Amino acid sequence: MHLESRDGRVVSGTLEVELHQTSAGTCAGPGGPGPKEPAASKCRPLQGAGGADPSSPCPSGAAEQSCWAPARQDFGSFFMKGRPHSPVPQSFSFRSKDLCYTENTPLLRNSSQEKGSRCIPGYHPEFIAAEESWENSSAEWEQRYLLSREVAGSGTSASSEKEELVDSTHVRVHLPKLRCCVQWLRVTGLFVFVVLCSILFSLYPDQGKFWQLLAVSPLESYSVNLSSHVDSTLLQVDLAGALVAGGPSRPGREEHVVVEVTQADVPGSRRRRPQQVTYNWTIFLNPRRNERSVVSRTFEVLSREAVSISIRASLQQTQAVPLLMAHQYLPASVEAQVTIAAAILAGVYALIIFEIVHRTLAAMLGSLAALAALAVIGDRPSLTHVVEWIDFETLALLFGMMILVAIFSETGFFDYCAVKAYRLSRGRVWAMIIMLCLIAAVLSAFLDNVTTMLLFTPVTIRLCEVLNLDPRQVLIAEVIFTNIGGAATAIGDPPNVIIVSNQELRKMGLDFAGFTAHMFLGIGLVLLVSFPLLRLLYWNKKLYNKEPSDIVELKHEIHVWRLTAQRISPASREETAVRGLLLGKVLALEHLLNRRLRTFHRQISQEDKNWETNIQELQKKHRISDRILLAKCLTVLGFVIFTFFLNSFVPGIHLDLGWIAILGAIWLLILADIHDFEIILHRVEWATLLFFAALFVLMEALAHLHLIEYVGEQTALLIKMVPEDRRLAAAIILVVWVSALASSLIDNIPFTATMIPVLLNLSQDPEVSLPTPPLMYALALGACLGGNGTLIGASANVVCAGIAEQHGYGFSFMEFFRLGFPMMVVSCTIGMCYLLVAHVVVGWN
Repeated sequence: MHLESRDGRVVSGTLEVELHQTSAGTCAGPGGPGPKEPAASKCRPLQGAGGADPSSPCPSGAAEQSCWAPARQDFGSFFMKGRPHSPVPQSFSFRSKDLCYTENTPLLRNSSQEKGSRCIPGYHPEFIAAEESWENSSAEWEQRYLLSREVAGSGTSASSEKEELVDSTHVRVHLPKLRCCVQWLRVTGLFVFVVLCSILFSLYPDQGKFWQLLAVSPLESYSVNLSSHVDSTLLQVDLAGALVAGGPSRPGREEHVVVEVTQADVPGSRRRRPQQVTYNWTIFLNPRRNERSVVSRTFEVLSREAVSISIRASLQQTQAVPLLMAHQYLPASVEAQVTIAAAILAGVYALIIFEIVHRTLAAMLGSLAALAALAVIGDRPSLTHVVEWIDFETLALLFGMMILVAIFSETGFFDYCAVKAYRLSRGRVWAMIIMLCLIAAVLSAFLDNVTTMLLFTPVTIRLCEVLNLDPRQVLIAEVIFTNIGGAATAIGDPPNVIIVSNQELRKMGLDFAGFTAHMFLGIGLVLLVSFPLLRLLYWNKKLYNKEPSDIVELKHEIHVWRLTAQRISPASREETAVRGLLLGKVLALEHLLNRRLRTFHRQISQEDKNWETNIQELQKKHRISDRILLAKCLTVLGFVIFTFFLNSFVPGIHLDLGWIAILGAIWLLILADIHDFEIILHRVEWATLLFFAALFVLMEALAHLHLIEYVGEQTALLIKMVPEDRRLAAAIILVVWVSALASSLIDNIPFTATMIPVLLNLSQDPEVSLPTPPLMYALALGACLGGNGTLIGASANVVCAGIAEQHGYGFSFMEFFRLGFPMMVVSCTIGMCYLLVAHVVVGWN
């Protein structure tokens, strides 16, 4: 069988199965039967639970080449289901002169291709290049098994075997029933939940917003009286125009609009509030009058009395500013909406933590629940509005870089880098891991974290496969240091970019150079502590696989072949046949794996002592396969990364990161002359892209349910409760830990965008009088380092997990949590201490 495959994907549709039809099931070599094998039974298939054993050995003669009998129930069984006991396999082709058929699968190349071939029906040749001791032990096991079947029925051994068989049968019967019950309950519960959310979402129509056109100036103001609804507790006011969504500034420094919402309280109310309550809302105008944005705020309705809205402008000129205003009443209070949002977020995390469904489906279910909640409270968004919530710049960046990496992997460059990293570490695993983590941290300080992990994950996986390491543990360590390194500069992580790009903070002196210098020093201290902590957390963990490398590779190949079979859609008869052959191969490989697990004793690999010899062998096998394509890939990727830097420093380039990645992907597709475009698309992590899209919708819906705003307001209230002499230290501690914990649970981008105006208002409050820069540094440290708390806390975590899952090494939420959360706690503690010393003790404000 010949299946051309690379990185676990079917590249060529060529599929040949060559079987030689013989009159008897013999596999004698040129020298006749072996000395230990009777002449009458030169090849005896093992009778098992599916018929013949597809891998029973047949020693050859003087040629010393192992040959295996064709299986009765492997690929041939797909075509002849009515003849399971036929001793003669069906002939597919008479071109082969051997008594066995071979397979060439360059999935995991090793020295078995150089030492000669061993014939196996439906197996990869590299997994059968074993020692003669294994062949002899398997042959002896077959003889004992057949002999026991022939003479069974007498003595105590027969009865004990029957008792064990009965006990194992009961266990096998009860476990599938329990699994079926659990699966039925899971599917039924989720289906009922989805149907309920769909019904709620469909019962409440999209009310639409009735926008009123108005013009305000220093000479003219706008006012309107609104009648209050009986069952309303909140009034939502929306303004659209040349407005700045976030970043309020000090009065008088910029042009702004003030919205006053006034309502008369009921006399004799238990609230003991004044007779008239007024809320002031300040929105700042965008200097670019051609840009349009929508801002929204919710006010509490105190009584059934009429509500008055007044809008006036503070401008440097007397020219009027056009605005659009809309309002609507909401029946649910802020506390009720926050409770609903917290319940939805807890449900999404429960689905992901316990792996009830895939994380992408969990995010989609959470988005549907949040949209249904918005519909119930009367704030159902339209489909166009929901699509606008998706951050297409991030999706475009991911898609473009995935295309670049997919073409890059065709050159063999990742294998080459893995061998070089092994050479630099001189066979020492921990030296190699620390080196990889340090390089990832440095690169992520100047590149986007997602881009860094897209480039590093394939290299790490290939390196771990070479060294028989578990890639999951190494990848988790890398992505943690990627998030730490991204916090060092103003362009390394999205929260830093949001903070530095705020115009009011720039006027306060928080520019690119000052922010980077302050954060770089703190992150340097965090890195010094993080490396020893990583070694301590891995103290009792075995980074090496606990099984021999051939068994690990066999398990990985079974997983890859199963994924390949699942990706083939049985649209035609030929595709159905190919899918059946691949599934048959999976069954044959699983049977071989069971035999090897019985035969081999588990052993823990030790560090490689003969690393110099292995380096020479690895360099012969893992070379650059296409140097011309490599030159093209390096040229395009270098230009893309260089443009990323220019986009951060040169304002004349009107391209964001998403456009740069998309353009680079198009350039490389043209230069590489890709004809089979579907193969490249198969390597795109569509599940990861869909997860991000659903996550953006979920987070925006939770923001509309006032969850993020509520967290910010409660943090500000706690800071105000602290005495003035300790207020700065308390503010730094609270902002760091609230930001870290919130960023572990929700996306740090909307959280940072919401917290900036809250902290600015807090620092400008005359009753508080706090300096602004320490609060922003605390927000940046908490939001960036908090992404290490959970698997979905940062975008790089999700991207790394998606690529690892595509290669067959996916890690769960809890696997990441066991390492990431302690690292997050310690790193945030070090960052907090650094800020306290710098701003409270030294007074660096």
